[in-house]
Amino acid sequence: MSTTKTYDAIVIGGGPGGYVAAIRCGQLKLKTLVIEKESWGGVCLNWGCIPSKALIAAANFVERSKHAGTMGVTVSGVAVDSAKMQEWKNGIVKKLTTGVQGLVKGNGSELLKGNARFVDANTLEVETAEGVQTVKATKGIIIATGSRPVEIPGFQYDGKQIISAKEAVSLNPLPKRLLVIGGGIIGMELGGVYSKLGVDTTVVEFLPKVLATMDDDLVNVVTKAMGKSGCKFITGAKAQGYEKNADGSLKVTLDVGGTIQKVDTDVVLVAVGMRPNHEGNGFEKIGLAQDKRGHVVINDRFETNVPGVYAIGDVAGGPYLAHKASKEGEIAAEVIAGMKSARDWRAIPAATFTHPEIASVGLFEHEAKAKGIEYKVGKFPFSASGRAMAVMETDGFVKVIGEKTGPHHNDYKVIGVHIVGPEAADLISEGALAMEMDAFVEDIGLTIHPHPTLGETVMEAAKAAIGEAVHMLNR
Repeated sequence: MSTTKTYDAIVIGGGPGGYVAAIRCGQLKLKTLVIEKESWGGVCLNWGCIPSKALIAAANFVERSKHAGTMGVTVSGVAVDSAKMQEWKNGIVKKLTTGVQGLVKGNGSELLKGNARFVDANTLEVETAEGVQTVKATKGIIIATGSRPVEIPGFQYDGKQIISAKEAVSLNPLPKRLLVIGGGIIGMELGGVYSKLGVDTTVVEFLPKVLATMDDDLVNVVTKAMGKSGCKFITGAKAQGYEKNADGSLKVTLDVGGTIQKVDTDVVLVAVGMRPNHEGNGFEKIGLAQDKRGHVVINDRFETNVPGVYAIGDVAGGPYLAHKASKEGEIAAEVIAGMKSARDWRAIPAATFTHPEIASVGLFEHEAKAKGIEYKVGKFPFSASGRAMAVMETDGFVKVIGEKTGPHHNDYKVIGVHIVGPEAADLISEGALAMEMDAFVEDIGLTIHPHPTLGETVMEAAKAAIGEAVHMLNR
Protein backbone atom coordinates (compact mmCIF):
# COMPACT_ATOMS: atom_id res chain seq x y z
CA MET A 1 0.00 0.00 0.00
CA SER A 2 1.53 3.30 -1.13
CA THR A 3 1.93 6.18 1.27
CA THR A 4 1.24 9.83 0.53
CA LYS A 5 4.17 12.23 0.70
CA THR A 6 3.25 15.72 1.80
CA TYR A 7 4.86 19.00 0.73
CA ASP A 8 4.17 22.69 1.23
CA ALA A 9 4.19 23.30 -2.53
CA ILE A 10 4.16 21.13 -5.65
CA VAL A 11 5.03 22.33 -9.16
CA ILE A 12 3.78 20.43 -12.22
CA GLY A 13 6.27 21.01 -15.01
CA GLY A 14 10.02 21.52 -15.01
CA GLY A 15 10.34 24.12 -17.78
CA PRO A 16 11.47 27.75 -17.38
CA GLY A 17 8.32 28.57 -15.43
CA GLY A 18 8.20 25.45 -13.28
CA TYR A 19 11.84 25.07 -12.33
CA VAL A 20 12.13 28.78 -11.46
CA ALA A 21 9.01 28.47 -9.31
CA ALA A 22 10.57 25.48 -7.52
CA ILE A 23 13.82 27.35 -6.96
CA ARG A 24 11.99 30.37 -5.55
CA CYS A 25 9.86 28.12 -3.31
CA GLY A 26 13.06 26.58 -1.99
CA GLN A 27 14.58 29.99 -1.32
CA LEU A 28 11.46 30.85 0.69
CA LYS A 29 11.93 27.70 2.79
CA LEU A 30 8.90 25.89 1.43
CA LYS A 31 9.19 22.11 1.25
CA THR A 32 8.73 21.71 -2.51
CA LEU A 33 8.42 19.00 -5.16
CA VAL A 34 8.67 19.67 -8.90
CA ILE A 35 7.32 17.02 -11.29
CA GLU A 36 8.42 16.79 -14.94
CA LYS A 37 6.83 14.47 -17.49
CA GLU A 38 9.49 14.49 -20.21
CA SER A 39 12.69 16.56 -20.07
CA TRP A 40 14.00 18.87 -17.37
CA GLY A 41 14.15 22.40 -18.72
CA GLY A 42 11.04 21.91 -20.83
CA VAL A 43 10.66 23.05 -24.42
CA CYS A 44 12.97 26.03 -23.96
CA LEU A 45 16.12 24.18 -22.98
CA ASN A 46 15.57 20.97 -24.94
CA TRP A 47 14.32 21.99 -28.37
CA GLY A 48 13.22 25.61 -28.21
CA CYS A 49 15.10 28.70 -27.10
CA ILE A 50 18.55 27.27 -26.43
CA PRO A 51 19.19 24.70 -29.18
CA SER A 52 17.69 26.94 -31.85
CA LYS A 53 19.95 29.82 -30.81
CA ALA A 54 22.98 27.54 -30.94
CA LEU A 55 22.10 26.58 -34.52
CA ILE A 56 21.42 30.22 -35.38
CA ALA A 57 24.90 31.15 -34.13
CA ALA A 58 26.48 28.42 -36.25
CA ALA A 59 24.50 29.44 -39.34
CA ASN A 60 25.40 33.11 -38.88
CA PHE A 61 29.07 32.14 -38.61
CA VAL A 62 28.82 30.32 -41.93
CA GLU A 63 27.15 33.37 -43.50
CA ARG A 64 29.75 35.81 -42.14
CA SER A 65 32.59 33.68 -43.44
CA LYS A 66 31.35 34.35 -46.97
CA HIS A 67 31.95 38.07 -46.52
CA ALA A 68 35.17 38.00 -44.51
CA GLY A 69 37.16 38.95 -47.60
CA THR A 70 35.83 42.50 -47.27
CA MET A 71 37.85 42.77 -44.05
CA GLY A 72 40.95 41.40 -45.71
CA VAL A 73 40.46 37.96 -44.19
CA THR A 74 40.59 35.08 -46.65
CA VAL A 75 38.36 32.18 -45.65
CA SER A 76 38.29 28.98 -47.67
CA GLY A 77 37.09 25.44 -47.27
CA VAL A 78 34.08 26.25 -45.07
CA ALA A 79 31.92 23.13 -44.79
CA VAL A 80 28.99 22.21 -42.60
CA ASP A 81 29.29 18.98 -40.60
CA SER A 82 25.71 18.52 -39.40
CA ALA A 83 26.60 15.57 -37.14
CA LYS A 84 29.30 17.58 -35.37
CA MET A 85 26.98 20.56 -35.14
CA GLN A 86 24.33 18.42 -33.46
CA GLU A 87 26.91 17.00 -31.05
CA TRP A 88 27.95 20.53 -30.07
CA LYS A 89 24.34 21.70 -29.69
CA ASN A 90 23.40 18.64 -27.63
CA GLY A 91 26.34 19.29 -25.32
CA ILE A 92 24.99 22.75 -24.54
CA VAL A 93 21.52 21.34 -23.87
CA LYS A 94 22.89 18.64 -21.56
CA LYS A 95 24.96 21.12 -19.59
CA LEU A 96 22.00 23.44 -19.05
CA THR A 97 19.40 20.77 -18.23
CA THR A 98 21.80 19.15 -15.77
CA GLY A 99 22.44 22.57 -14.27
CA VAL A 100 18.73 23.20 -13.80
CA GLN A 101 18.33 20.01 -11.79
CA GLY A 102 21.31 20.97 -9.67
CA LEU A 103 19.88 24.43 -8.98
CA VAL A 104 16.50 23.01 -7.94
CA LYS A 105 18.13 20.51 -5.59
CA GLY A 106 20.62 23.07 -4.33
CA ASN A 107 17.77 25.31 -3.24
CA GLY A 108 16.20 22.51 -1.24
CA SER A 109 13.47 21.32 -3.60
CA GLU A 110 12.91 17.74 -4.78
CA LEU A 111 12.57 16.41 -8.34
CA LEU A 112 10.29 13.64 -9.59
CA LYS A 113 10.02 12.34 -13.15
CA GLY A 114 6.49 11.34 -14.13
CA ASN A 115 3.03 12.43 -15.29
CA ALA A 116 0.93 14.15 -12.63
CA ARG A 117 -2.86 13.98 -12.45
CA PHE A 118 -5.13 15.77 -9.99
CA VAL A 119 -7.03 13.59 -7.54
CA ASP A 120 -8.39 16.64 -5.78
CA ALA A 121 -7.28 20.26 -5.37
CA ASN A 122 -4.50 19.27 -2.96
CA THR A 123 -3.54 15.79 -4.15
CA LEU A 124 -1.79 14.39 -7.22
CA GLU A 125 -1.17 10.91 -8.54
CA VAL A 126 2.15 10.71 -10.36
CA GLU A 127 2.74 7.91 -12.84
CA THR A 128 6.47 7.17 -12.71
CA ALA A 129 8.70 4.43 -14.10
CA GLU A 130 8.54 2.78 -10.68
CA GLY A 131 4.76 2.97 -10.37
CA VAL A 132 2.14 5.44 -9.18
CA GLN A 133 3.04 7.77 -6.33
CA THR A 134 0.61 9.97 -4.40
CA VAL A 135 1.72 13.44 -3.29
CA LYS A 136 -0.09 16.22 -1.47
CA ALA A 137 0.46 19.97 -1.10
CA THR A 138 -0.67 21.83 2.01
CA LYS A 139 -0.14 25.36 0.68
CA GLY A 140 -0.38 25.27 -3.09
CA ILE A 141 0.06 23.50 -6.42
CA ILE A 142 1.51 25.41 -9.39
CA ILE A 143 0.54 24.25 -12.89
CA ALA A 144 3.38 24.92 -15.34
CA THR A 145 2.70 22.37 -18.06
CA GLY A 146 3.71 24.60 -20.98
CA SER A 147 2.69 24.21 -24.61
CA ARG A 148 3.33 22.13 -27.71
CA PRO A 149 3.33 22.71 -31.50
CA VAL A 150 0.02 23.06 -33.31
CA GLU A 151 -0.74 20.39 -35.92
CA ILE A 152 -2.68 21.41 -39.04
CA PRO A 153 -4.99 19.33 -41.28
CA GLY A 154 -3.21 17.49 -44.07
CA PHE A 155 0.17 17.70 -42.38
CA GLN A 156 0.16 15.22 -39.48
CA TYR A 157 3.59 14.96 -37.89
CA ASP A 158 5.64 11.87 -38.68
CA GLY A 159 8.87 13.19 -37.16
CA LYS A 160 10.81 12.62 -40.39
CA GLN A 161 9.40 14.51 -43.37
CA ILE A 162 6.54 16.34 -41.67
CA ILE A 163 8.13 17.84 -38.60
CA SER A 164 7.65 20.40 -35.85
CA ALA A 165 10.25 22.66 -34.28
CA LYS A 166 11.12 19.78 -31.95
CA GLU A 167 12.62 17.76 -34.80
CA ALA A 168 13.76 20.82 -36.75
CA VAL A 169 16.61 21.54 -34.32
CA SER A 170 17.97 18.01 -34.80
CA LEU A 171 18.11 17.60 -38.59
CA ASN A 172 20.99 15.29 -39.49
CA PRO A 173 21.78 14.96 -42.31
CA LEU A 174 20.52 18.24 -43.67
CA PRO A 175 17.82 17.97 -46.33
CA LYS A 176 18.39 19.50 -49.75
CA ARG A 177 15.04 21.33 -49.62
CA LEU A 178 12.90 22.59 -46.75
CA LEU A 179 9.40 24.06 -46.87
CA VAL A 180 8.38 26.01 -43.77
CA ILE A 181 4.66 26.47 -43.19
CA GLY A 182 4.28 29.54 -41.01
CA GLY A 183 6.14 32.84 -41.17
CA GLY A 184 6.00 33.61 -37.47
CA ILE A 185 8.95 33.73 -35.10
CA ILE A 186 9.75 29.99 -35.12
CA GLY A 187 9.37 29.63 -38.87
CA MET A 188 11.49 32.67 -39.63
CA GLU A 189 14.24 31.75 -37.18
CA LEU A 190 14.61 28.16 -38.36
CA GLY A 191 14.04 29.06 -41.99
CA GLY A 192 16.92 31.49 -41.67
CA VAL A 193 19.15 28.85 -40.10
CA TYR A 194 18.77 26.30 -42.84
CA SER A 195 18.95 28.72 -45.75
CA LYS A 196 22.33 29.88 -44.41
CA LEU A 197 23.45 26.26 -44.02
CA GLY A 198 22.84 25.67 -47.73
CA VAL A 199 19.34 24.18 -47.65
CA ASP A 200 16.97 25.40 -50.39
CA THR A 201 14.39 27.00 -48.07
CA THR A 202 10.91 28.39 -48.74
CA VAL A 203 8.70 30.02 -46.10
CA VAL A 204 4.94 29.89 -46.71
CA GLU A 205 2.70 32.30 -44.81
CA PHE A 206 -1.12 32.46 -44.85
CA LEU A 207 -1.23 36.19 -44.08
CA PRO A 208 -0.08 38.93 -46.49
CA LYS A 209 3.30 39.22 -44.76
CA VAL A 210 5.58 37.26 -42.47
CA LEU A 211 5.97 38.35 -38.82
CA ALA A 212 2.52 39.86 -39.26
CA THR A 213 2.18 41.54 -35.84
CA MET A 214 5.28 43.72 -36.32
CA ASP A 215 5.73 47.06 -38.08
CA ASP A 216 6.51 46.74 -41.78
CA ASP A 217 9.76 48.69 -41.56
CA LEU A 218 11.19 46.16 -39.09
CA VAL A 219 10.09 43.13 -41.11
CA ASN A 220 11.32 44.49 -44.43
CA VAL A 221 14.91 44.62 -43.18
CA VAL A 222 14.78 40.95 -42.21
CA THR A 223 13.09 39.62 -45.35
CA LYS A 224 15.56 41.52 -47.54
CA ALA A 225 18.53 40.05 -45.64
CA MET A 226 17.06 36.53 -45.67
CA GLY A 227 16.39 36.84 -49.37
CA LYS A 228 20.06 37.61 -49.97
CA SER A 229 20.99 34.37 -48.19
CA GLY A 230 18.66 32.41 -50.49
CA CYS A 231 15.45 32.11 -48.48
CA LYS A 232 12.25 32.43 -50.54
CA PHE A 233 8.83 33.65 -49.32
CA ILE A 234 5.32 32.86 -50.50
CA THR A 235 2.73 34.97 -48.66
CA GLY A 236 -1.06 34.94 -48.82
CA ALA A 237 -0.83 31.18 -49.29
CA LYS A 238 -2.63 28.25 -47.67
CA ALA A 239 -0.96 24.85 -47.57
CA GLN A 240 -3.63 22.32 -48.55
CA GLY A 241 -1.78 19.02 -48.42
CA TYR A 242 0.97 16.99 -50.02
CA GLU A 243 1.67 13.85 -51.98
CA LYS A 244 4.74 11.64 -52.27
CA ASN A 245 6.87 11.80 -55.37
CA ALA A 246 8.41 8.66 -56.86
CA ASP A 247 11.81 9.53 -55.38
CA GLY A 248 10.35 9.83 -51.85
CA SER A 249 10.28 13.62 -51.83
CA LEU A 250 7.09 15.59 -51.25
CA LYS A 251 4.94 17.72 -53.54
CA VAL A 252 3.08 20.31 -51.47
CA THR A 253 -0.08 21.95 -52.79
CA LEU A 254 -0.53 25.65 -52.04
CA ASP A 255 -3.52 27.89 -52.66
CA VAL A 256 -1.96 31.29 -53.38
CA GLY A 257 -4.77 33.80 -53.66
CA GLY A 258 -6.97 31.30 -55.51
CA THR A 259 -4.19 29.98 -57.74
CA ILE A 260 -2.92 26.45 -57.11
CA GLN A 261 0.85 26.15 -56.87
CA LYS A 262 2.90 22.97 -56.38
CA VAL A 263 6.21 23.04 -54.53
CA ASP A 264 8.63 20.10 -54.30
CA THR A 265 10.52 19.63 -51.04
CA ASP A 266 12.20 16.97 -48.94
CA VAL A 267 11.01 18.09 -45.51
CA VAL A 268 8.06 20.19 -44.35
CA LEU A 269 8.41 22.12 -41.10
CA VAL A 270 5.02 23.11 -39.67
CA ALA A 271 5.51 26.22 -37.53
CA VAL A 272 2.08 27.78 -37.19
CA GLY A 273 2.11 28.27 -33.44
CA MET A 274 1.85 26.55 -30.08
CA ARG A 275 -1.08 25.34 -27.97
CA PRO A 276 -1.33 24.89 -24.20
CA ASN A 277 -0.78 21.46 -22.65
CA HIS A 278 -4.04 20.99 -20.78
CA GLU A 279 -4.91 17.33 -21.40
CA GLY A 280 -4.05 14.36 -19.23
CA ASN A 281 -3.51 16.21 -15.95
CA GLY A 282 -7.02 15.89 -14.55
CA PHE A 283 -7.91 19.58 -14.73
CA GLU A 284 -11.54 18.67 -15.31
CA LYS A 285 -11.62 16.59 -12.12
CA ILE A 286 -11.13 19.67 -9.94
CA GLY A 287 -13.32 21.96 -12.08
CA LEU A 288 -10.47 24.16 -13.25
CA ALA A 289 -11.73 27.08 -15.36
CA GLN A 290 -10.22 27.34 -18.84
CA ASP A 291 -10.77 29.70 -21.77
CA LYS A 292 -11.83 28.58 -25.25
CA ARG A 293 -8.20 27.88 -26.27
CA GLY A 294 -7.54 25.71 -23.22
CA HIS A 295 -5.59 28.25 -21.18
CA VAL A 296 -6.11 28.08 -17.44
CA VAL A 297 -7.88 31.22 -16.23
CA ILE A 298 -5.88 33.17 -13.61
CA ASN A 299 -5.88 36.49 -11.77
CA ASP A 300 -2.94 38.85 -11.17
CA ARG A 301 -1.64 36.59 -8.39
CA PHE A 302 -1.77 33.55 -10.73
CA GLU A 303 -4.56 32.03 -8.66
CA THR A 304 -7.09 29.88 -10.51
CA ASN A 305 -10.76 29.48 -9.63
CA VAL A 306 -9.74 26.50 -7.44
CA PRO A 307 -8.33 27.66 -4.08
CA GLY A 308 -4.73 26.57 -3.61
CA VAL A 309 -4.13 25.91 -7.34
CA TYR A 310 -2.05 28.33 -9.42
CA ALA A 311 -1.03 28.45 -13.10
CA ILE A 312 1.90 30.10 -14.89
CA GLY A 313 3.59 30.22 -18.29
CA ASP A 314 2.16 29.12 -21.63
CA VAL A 315 -0.66 27.06 -20.11
CA ALA A 316 -1.96 30.26 -18.49
CA GLY A 317 -1.94 32.31 -21.72
CA GLY A 318 0.34 34.31 -23.98
CA PRO A 319 2.67 35.71 -24.89
CA TYR A 320 4.48 32.37 -25.01
CA LEU A 321 7.85 33.56 -23.69
CA ALA A 322 10.25 31.73 -21.40
CA HIS A 323 11.21 34.87 -19.48
CA LYS A 324 7.53 35.67 -18.87
CA ALA A 325 7.00 32.16 -17.47
CA SER A 326 10.04 32.50 -15.20
CA LYS A 327 8.84 35.80 -13.76
CA GLU A 328 5.39 34.34 -13.19
CA GLY A 329 6.96 31.35 -11.43
CA GLU A 330 8.74 33.63 -8.99
CA ILE A 331 5.55 35.54 -8.22
CA ALA A 332 3.40 32.41 -7.76
CA ALA A 333 5.98 31.00 -5.33
CA GLU A 334 5.95 34.23 -3.35
CA VAL A 335 2.15 34.24 -3.21
CA ILE A 336 2.14 30.68 -1.84
CA ALA A 337 4.70 31.77 0.75
CA GLY A 338 2.34 34.49 1.95
CA MET A 339 3.93 37.50 0.29
CA LYS A 340 1.90 40.30 -1.34
CA SER A 341 3.42 39.74 -4.77
CA ALA A 342 1.37 40.17 -7.96
CA ARG A 343 1.76 40.78 -11.68
CA ASP A 344 2.74 44.44 -12.04
CA TRP A 345 4.98 44.85 -15.08
CA ARG A 346 4.35 47.52 -17.70
CA ALA A 347 5.69 45.61 -20.69
CA ILE A 348 7.41 42.36 -21.63
CA PRO A 349 10.27 42.51 -24.15
CA ALA A 350 10.39 39.97 -26.96
CA ALA A 351 13.08 38.97 -29.43
CA THR A 352 13.13 37.24 -32.79
CA PHE A 353 16.53 35.71 -33.54
CA THR A 354 16.52 36.14 -37.27
CA HIS A 355 19.55 37.75 -38.90
CA PRO A 356 19.39 40.61 -38.31
CA GLU A 357 17.54 40.20 -35.03
CA ILE A 358 14.31 41.98 -34.14
CA ALA A 359 13.59 42.95 -30.53
CA SER A 360 10.64 44.94 -29.23
CA VAL A 361 9.05 46.23 -26.06
CA GLY A 362 5.86 48.24 -25.72
CA LEU A 363 3.60 49.41 -28.53
CA PHE A 364 4.46 49.03 -32.20
CA GLU A 365 3.97 52.19 -34.24
CA HIS A 366 0.91 50.80 -36.01
CA GLU A 367 -0.63 50.04 -32.61
CA ALA A 368 0.01 53.56 -31.33
CA LYS A 369 -1.57 54.95 -34.48
CA ALA A 370 -4.62 52.67 -34.15
CA LYS A 371 -5.11 53.84 -30.55
CA GLY A 372 -5.14 57.47 -31.65
CA ILE A 373 -2.08 58.31 -29.54
CA GLU A 374 -0.21 61.53 -30.31
CA TYR A 375 3.34 60.31 -30.70
CA LYS A 376 6.74 60.93 -32.22
CA VAL A 377 9.22 58.43 -33.60
CA GLY A 378 12.98 58.67 -33.42
CA LYS A 379 15.04 56.40 -35.69
CA PHE A 380 18.76 55.89 -35.88
CA PRO A 381 20.27 53.58 -38.52
CA PHE A 382 23.05 51.12 -37.75
CA SER A 383 24.66 52.28 -41.00
CA ALA A 384 25.60 55.46 -39.10
CA SER A 385 27.14 53.54 -36.18
CA GLY A 386 30.92 53.25 -36.13
CA ARG A 387 30.74 50.05 -34.10
CA ALA A 388 28.22 48.48 -36.49
CA MET A 389 30.51 49.34 -39.40
CA ALA A 390 33.49 47.81 -37.60
CA VAL A 391 31.68 44.50 -37.14
CA MET A 392 30.11 44.60 -40.63
CA GLU A 393 26.55 44.58 -39.27
CA THR A 394 24.97 47.75 -40.63
CA ASP A 395 21.49 46.54 -41.62
CA GLY A 396 18.59 47.90 -39.59
CA PHE A 397 17.87 50.65 -37.09
CA VAL A 398 16.64 51.53 -33.61
CA LYS A 399 13.18 53.07 -33.30
CA VAL A 400 11.99 54.84 -30.14
CA ILE A 401 8.32 55.83 -29.86
CA GLY A 402 7.29 58.58 -27.44
CA GLU A 403 3.79 59.66 -26.42
CA LYS A 404 3.08 63.38 -26.14
CA THR A 405 2.42 64.27 -22.47
CA GLY A 406 2.94 68.04 -22.29
CA PRO A 407 3.49 71.29 -24.19
CA HIS A 408 7.26 71.16 -24.53
CA HIS A 409 9.25 69.62 -27.38
CA ASN A 410 10.71 67.01 -25.01
CA ASP A 411 7.48 66.00 -23.23
CA TYR A 412 7.36 62.50 -24.69
CA LYS A 413 7.08 59.36 -22.56
CA VAL A 414 8.56 56.11 -23.87
CA ILE A 415 5.78 53.78 -25.05
CA GLY A 416 7.77 51.57 -27.40
CA VAL A 417 11.31 50.64 -28.40
CA HIS A 418 11.97 48.48 -31.45
CA ILE A 419 15.30 47.34 -32.80
CA VAL A 420 16.17 45.47 -35.97
CA GLY A 421 19.87 44.91 -36.31
CA PRO A 422 22.95 43.47 -34.61
CA GLU A 423 22.52 42.26 -31.01
CA ALA A 424 18.97 43.64 -30.91
CA ALA A 425 17.93 41.06 -28.31
CA ASP A 426 20.63 42.29 -25.93
CA LEU A 427 20.00 45.99 -26.58
CA ILE A 428 16.23 45.87 -25.93
CA SER A 429 16.64 45.57 -22.15
CA GLU A 430 17.34 49.30 -21.98
CA GLY A 431 13.97 49.93 -23.56
CA ALA A 432 12.27 47.56 -21.13
CA LEU A 433 13.90 49.34 -18.18
CA ALA A 434 12.82 52.72 -19.55
CA MET A 435 9.22 51.57 -19.74
CA GLU A 436 9.29 49.99 -16.27
CA MET A 437 10.60 53.30 -14.85
CA ASP A 438 8.01 55.33 -16.78
CA ALA A 439 10.91 57.16 -18.41
CA PHE A 440 10.72 59.94 -20.93
CA VAL A 441 12.45 59.76 -24.29
CA GLU A 442 14.76 62.51 -23.10
CA ASP A 443 15.89 60.33 -20.17
CA ILE A 444 17.43 57.83 -22.58
CA GLY A 445 18.99 60.66 -24.58
CA LEU A 446 20.51 62.27 -21.49
CA THR A 447 22.08 59.00 -20.33
CA ILE A 448 25.74 58.82 -21.31
CA HIS A 449 26.39 55.67 -23.35
CA PRO A 450 29.90 54.26 -23.86
CA HIS A 451 31.60 54.78 -27.21
CA PRO A 452 32.03 53.04 -29.57
CA THR A 453 29.13 50.67 -28.90
CA LEU A 454 25.95 49.47 -30.51
CA GLY A 455 24.10 50.81 -27.47
CA GLU A 456 24.76 54.37 -28.60
CA THR A 457 22.16 53.83 -31.32
CA VAL A 458 19.42 53.64 -28.67
CA MET A 459 20.53 56.98 -27.24
CA GLU A 460 20.68 58.55 -30.69
CA ALA A 461 17.22 57.24 -31.64
CA ALA A 462 15.78 58.74 -28.46
CA LYS A 463 17.44 62.06 -29.23
CA ALA A 464 16.13 61.90 -32.79
CA ALA A 465 12.55 61.67 -31.49
CA ILE A 466 12.88 65.16 -29.98
CA GLY A 467 15.06 66.59 -32.73
CA GLU A 468 18.39 66.39 -30.91
CA ALA A 469 20.27 63.55 -32.63
CA VAL A 470 24.00 64.26 -32.92
CA HIS A 471 25.33 61.75 -35.44
CA MET A 472 22.69 62.27 -38.09
CA LEU A 473 20.73 65.22 -39.40
CA ASN A 474 17.48 65.86 -37.55
CA ARG A 475 14.34 66.06 -39.61
